[in-house]
Amino acid sequence: MDDRRFPPDYLGRYSGSTSCVPEIALTDVPKTPVDPAASTTVPAPGQGPEKELPEAQTPRYDPRRWSLRKKLIVASVVAVVIIVAIVGAIEGVRANRYPDYTPLNYKLVDTYEGPSFFDNFDYFSDEDPTKGFVVYVDEETAEYLNLTFATDTSAVLRVDSSTPYAPDGRNSVRIESKSTYDTGLFIFDILHTPYGCATWPALWLTDGYNWPNNGEIDIVEANNKGTEGNEITLHTTAGCSMDVKRKETGSPHYTSCGNDTHGNSGCGVQGDPSTYGSAFNNLGGGVYALELRDAGVRAWFWTRDSIPADIKNTTGVPNPALWGTALADFPSTDCNIASHFRNQSIIANIDLCGELAAQSQFYEKLYSCPGTCSEFVANNPEEFDKAYWEFKSFKVYQAA
Repeated sequence: MDDRRFPPDYLGRYSGSTSCVPEIALTDVPKTPVDPAASTTVPAPGQGPEKELPEAQTPRYDPRRWSLRKKLIVASVVAVVIIVAIVGAIEGVRANRYPDYTPLNYKLVDTYEGPSFFDNFDYFSDEDPTKGFVVYVDEETAEYLNLTFATDTSAVLRVDSSTPYAPDGRNSVRIESKSTYDTGLFIFDILHTPYGCATWPALWLTDGYNWPNNGEIDIVEANNKGTEGNEITLHTTAGCSMDVKRKETGSPHYTSCGNDTHGNSGCGVQGDPSTYGSAFNNLGGGVYALELRDAGVRAWFWTRDSIPADIKNTTGVPNPALWGTALADFPSTDCNIASHFRNQSIIANIDLCGELAAQSQFYEKLYSCPGTCSEFVANNPEEFDKAYWEFKSFKVYQAA
């Protein structure tokens, strides 16, 4: 391009007689090579190298001023915050887990009532496995001593209250249903609960020949005067925890159900005083319902004047979905119910002293019972006139 000249007629536009622009010989312009490094091209806004501000002009929050140590600390804090947020979200979801108690279609499978009530049970007459000061008698002896009897309206199971002196333990009864259950809806209509110093009554489910492997559910259990109310309790092998979301009106005691923790106290839920003893009896008794299913174990209680219509209706089928919040709730969230509870028999008994009622914290301190437990049992037959169960009926339903 340096050797070219503009055409004469193009130059003529500026070279007329009136033009003041002198004609310049292009060949006279010195030729200077272009140095790319010295290019004066102006970059577009936002392009090209950024100017570094002097340190004094850089904001303190600008990471370019931070030392490597500071950068590592900040990165660590951010990582911790992210981890905490993730763990918190996971724990929040975990804490809110709850099983699906979708209603099941139940049908009646067993009824225990009337004069044949005891025909459905075996009498346990071995030595008491819980070290009670008691003699469990067989069926023939129980009938002879009138410790068990049944009528059209109820069945009674009681402690001997006539023998003046019982140095080897007082006679009592323990019965176990011939039928066993893995699941079911159990309705227990109870007219009278046993109470009094030294007594340890229970209505419960277990496989007594495979305990604790097949679990235990104490539906009604108290000791001595029983004024604290009923405690519903699960006993299992390891791996059953109730430290989870629960929906219940009772007061929970312990969250580990394993028999290897808390001296085999299990995981219990305490009811109010109306759920047992003289307070319960004075109200005409009441009804306990227990649902045992894979989703969990739940128990309800009603006094005689508040029994749900679907239970009072003898031709209908009970529906737990209509009963509101349970007294005790043991969800399957952290406890595989099906693996912990199998082959359950219905058991009713009245133990004396033993591993629970004879404990000083109950016998002496809580209930202020006199002397030693065994001496009291041996020498005071008249103190056991209130120590009896009276059942109206038991009914067992299972999912169709």
